[in-house]
Amino acid sequence: MVLLQFIFGGVVASLLGFLLLLRHRHAKKNESGKAGIHAVSTQTARAGSRCSADVIVVGAGVAGSALAYTLGKAGRRVHVIERDLAEPHRIVGEFLQPGGYLKLIELGLEDCVEEIDAQRVDGYALFKDGDNTKLSYPLEKYGSRVAGRSFHNGRFVQRMREKAASLPNVRMEEGTVTSLFEEKEVVKGVIYKSKAGEELQACAPLTIVCDGCFSNLRRSLCSSKVEVPSSFVGLILENCKLPFPNHAHVILADPSPILFYPISSTEVRCLVDVPGQKIPSIANGEMSTYLKTVVAPQIPSELHDAFTASVDNGKIKTMPNTSMAANPLPTPGALLMGDAFNMRHPLTGGGMTVALSDIAVLQNLLEPLHDLHDASSLCKYLESFYTLRKPVASTINTLAGALYKVFSSSPDQARNEMRQACFDYLSLGGTCSTGPVALLSGLNPRPLSLIAHFFAVAVFGVGRLMLPFPSPKRIWIGARLIASACDIIFPIIKAEGVRQMFFPATVPAYYRRTPAQ
Repeated sequence: MVLLQFIFGGVVASLLGFLLLLRHRHAKKNESGKAGIHAVSTQTARAGSRCSADVIVVGAGVAGSALAYTLGKAGRRVHVIERDLAEPHRIVGEFLQPGGYLKLIELGLEDCVEEIDAQRVDGYALFKDGDNTKLSYPLEKYGSRVAGRSFHNGRFVQRMREKAASLPNVRMEEGTVTSLFEEKEVVKGVIYKSKAGEELQACAPLTIVCDGCFSNLRRSLCSSKVEVPSSFVGLILENCKLPFPNHAHVILADPSPILFYPISSTEVRCLVDVPGQKIPSIANGEMSTYLKTVVAPQIPSELHDAFTASVDNGKIKTMPNTSMAANPLPTPGALLMGDAFNMRHPLTGGGMTVALSDIAVLQNLLEPLHDLHDASSLCKYLESFYTLRKPVASTINTLAGALYKVFSSSPDQARNEMRQACFDYLSLGGTCSTGPVALLSGLNPRPLSLIAHFFAVAVFGVGRLMLPFPSPKRIWIGARLIASACDIIFPIIKAEGVRQMFFPATVPAYYRRTPAQ
């Protein structure tokens, strides 16, 4: 009898131990899947708990500041928490496409490009192997004010912050958000450290994370796969004139493109793309040598002396070029925006246009809602945001990824033929130039038009190869060119989502009704 009791007790203890192990593993799995979110009970006492806002915005860059102003102007109480409110100094976020400028006007923020010495941009100048062509934005249907703008990113951001903070219902605070916190699977706010180092808790019915490309909160709100195909090396050229005034310049160099555009009346930004994740060292002089020996011989002669002087000056900055498709994990009480949510290669300067367009879409969705406290219903309703944003976002994202690959040199002859075909196609003028430029500028966000022009370039390239005589070698290269075009575009389309990109009306969330108030 004692033996049976002993065996029975051992079996029960083993079962209990097994169940506890399963529970522990399940908890660990949930914890890893929700990194950046802390469960906090209502009794948790944190110094300075503040629940006086309708919306918390994490980050006050371009997206966060514009969003805070837009929501504040609509009458919502907004609490913005930004890590550093000093003027930022970045080498990206300096180029606003005409489509982005139209969104600034829509949001009431167009005056933010005034009084910062912003430069008007009317199009692009493209250079390849000594040839060049000028591509102008198709702005005939718009007012004389509408064009691209380029500027110092920090000046623009500060103007946006000042405009947002000027609203009485927008509170701008310097602090570092360490995590989101939730109750019963609903995000209730954030935990952050104030500028003085005090740990605080802020709560609101809706938390919108806009903390940029290096976001430490996105893991819990999206299935992120960040890719770094290259880095930008940034220089400022002083007191020099671009070959084509009021145009951004793109040099199809080897191994990848080089950009020039004005950021003030006396300064020109140069961005040199360096493929791969490893770049020459600035500290030991490898970068200076690379810029002088590899890059300098490929830039227009008018810019050569200013470029060399800027390299000698030593003020060289670098920035990884990150891309990340938007793969949200709908979470009650929270939303991702800006570069924290979706990134594309910055070659085309489309990031701010996408962010401002997203803000306009979100504001239109939130406008009829007076109460944001029903987190579950609001989360389901805002799923339509991910579909409604697609025309602009997917067009600019796809074009950025495709153009970077087409504009970069390659050991593959078919890819180089595609590169030359793209340059020649854009040089034809008419629809062959205005069509792609309208897509690039955000003025014509139509994915089907993008696909049509992309494959028109490929077919044009094959046609070039067939002249004067279609030899077997030329036919083979032409077939590989078409295959290469497919290899470039189809993975990007797949990442963007075929259904949402081309058939948004078939997505149920597209018809999501406003929750009952």
